[in-house]
Amino acid sequence: MLLIKKEIIGKEIRVNLDVNLIWSGNIETGITKIEDTGGFEKYSKATWEEIDYKETPDLILVKAKLKMRSTAEGGRQTGFTSGLRPNHVFEYENKRIKGTWIGDIQFEGQELIMPGEERIVTVRFLFHTPIEQYLTIGRKWWLHEGARCTGEVEIIEIKLPTTKSKLY
Repeated sequence: MLLIKKEIIGKEIRVNLDVNLIWSGNIETGITKIEDTGGFEKYSKATWEEIDYKETPDLILVKAKLKMRSTAEGGRQTGFTSGLRPNHVFEYENKRIKGTWIGDIQFEGQELIMPGEERIVTVRFLFHTPIEQYLTIGRKWWLHEGARCTGEVEIIEIKLPTTKSKLY
């Protein structure tokens, strides 16, 4: 069993295998470094059953600027409430979605975010996935509902929750 601990120290997200640092990424510059090639390879190739995340928070919080596409631009036809879980797409390959990430969009102050609207939101991502590679301030990603791109999001701030919280 591989004991993985993910943490944020200063401006770095760090991934530790047992007590050894294996990967780090600066959340401001996007510069990443594999600190231990053998350890990182074990982590990268491990299955869910082979990893113990008990030292890692369940969620990572991303404060972000969300811009929803208007209906005319191919976006949603209706607004949505806090808690929406669209597909979060950080990469495309040959104009196809390369992968999606699990996260919900949280906001306060109004009931709905409407098509074409721009808001500051918090996106809560599962931290027990290798999402750390995409988390850099200023990084943009896209929201999809099925094949349809409904919005664009830009990272403003990255932090860990102050209390134990669950996505569901």
